Amino acid sequence: MILSKMGTAEARTSYTFPSLHQAVAEAVSNDIPSTWFKKKGNKGASSHEYSTNVMGKFRCNTEGCKDWSSKTVAILIRGYPGNGYHAVVFNQRCKTCDCLGILTLDEDSYVERVAYRLKKWAGVHMERPVYREKSGPPHERALCEGCKRGYCQQKGGREEY
Repeated sequence: MILSKMGTAEARTSYTFPSLHQAVAEAVSNDIPSTWFKKKGNKGASSHEYSTNVMGKFRCNTEGCKDWSSKTVAILIRGYPGNGYHAVVFNQRCKTCDCLGILTLDEDSYVERVAYRLKKWAGVHMERPVYREKSGPPHERALCEGCKRGYCQQKGGREEY
């Protein structure tokens, strides 16, 4: 399933998806009895922090620019006591005009990554997912808001799950 941020009035450098919390809670329910989504995720109160990537598609509002998809959309997940979490997904800029894109998030990749990280932090033993090299154009750090803030896995090379 795809979740779109098309309805937002303005493109932003990052997005949160509290509407996906129920799907995350269901994904961890066999291993974690309860979890909660923190609307504002500040670093000081968090007990864990992890950067990874999700997938998404982007649209540029500038006439003549092309849409693009990415398997390297930066996400920062912060964990809080009592299995709480905050997840922020970073936007990307259009290669043609440098304007912020409008994100359509791949919901499944978001839920999978957030649920996996919550289980790891809760001490649930799991097999590490198999990482497959992505195919497609190289990641462009100058266009990635996650790279600009230091949270994109691609800033230093290969992604760690």
